[in-house]
Amino acid sequence: MDYRQLKSFIAVFEARNITSAARRLFLTQPALSATIKSLEEELGVVLFERLPRGVEVTADARVLYPQARRMVAEADTLAQSFRKERNRQQVVIGVEADTAPGQVDCLLRTIQRSDCPLLITLEPDCTGDIRFGSEEQRCEDELFLPLFTEPYVLALPASHPLAEAARVSQEDLHSIDWIQCPQHDSHQRLLPLYGARAATPAANAGTLTLALLLVQAGIGAAMVPASLAADRPGVISRVLPEHPLIRRTGICYAAQTLAMPQVAWLLDQMRAVRSEPVAAESTLTAG
Repeated sequence: MDYRQLKSFIAVFEARNITSAARRLFLTQPALSATIKSLEEELGVVLFERLPRGVEVTADARVLYPQARRMVAEADTLAQSFRKERNRQQVVIGVEADTAPGQVDCLLRTIQRSDCPLLITLEPDCTGDIRFGSEEQRCEDELFLPLFTEPYVLALPASHPLAEAARVSQEDLHSIDWIQCPQHDSHQRLLPLYGARAATPAANAGTLTLALLLVQAGIGAAMVPASLAADRPGVISRVLPEHPLIRRTGICYAAQTLAMPQVAWLLDQMRAVRSEPVAAESTLTAG
């Protein structure tokens, strides 16, 4: 009993007519009749009583029908899953440093939710067909699709005196031991915040993520995007209303990559959902 036989049986059972079922299956009537006969011989039962016009189903056919439907549906599902695997097209996504895992997770869940036929490969830093990172990391000849907008926050060690303060004032900032990232794109924008303390940092770090490790160790405080500071053990974050620095994170891509159908499709999916909320500390931007 094979897939072809079951499909033929189902067609005849539902049409109650050999000729109609043959047209539905794009077979000749003799070929379909032969297939049904071979199935009856294999099972040792009569499935259809031939009438002058059409057929009548037997009790054995009524027992077989729901089982045949289930078996054919399972086979179709299996075949579709294999076709989907074969037809998947690869997209390599570079994930830049200082990208919050929560934002990467949101991106991947969005792709998964879209039931996209893609094979996703994640690579570190400036690689791939497209890159996921901040707008400041965009190369000069690249386009940028913003997905997340979030504020910079003051990240303090949990033991810091200001960690318990309801509000951090401008005067409080003058006494903070700052951990700075001199090579980071945000450094120049943060210098006015550091003030005179900019010349005497508590420590320097190559990335914002490394700066947070220094904060966790109690060495000083740092200004970082909210998503990086969220849920980090030993770190308390405070928003500074007087200093509304923001970071936009999204997809950096070269115009020529739009010639890749899978990249164009993926970007369309991202545009369609970027107004949805994704987390308390960062949201997909509508801009």
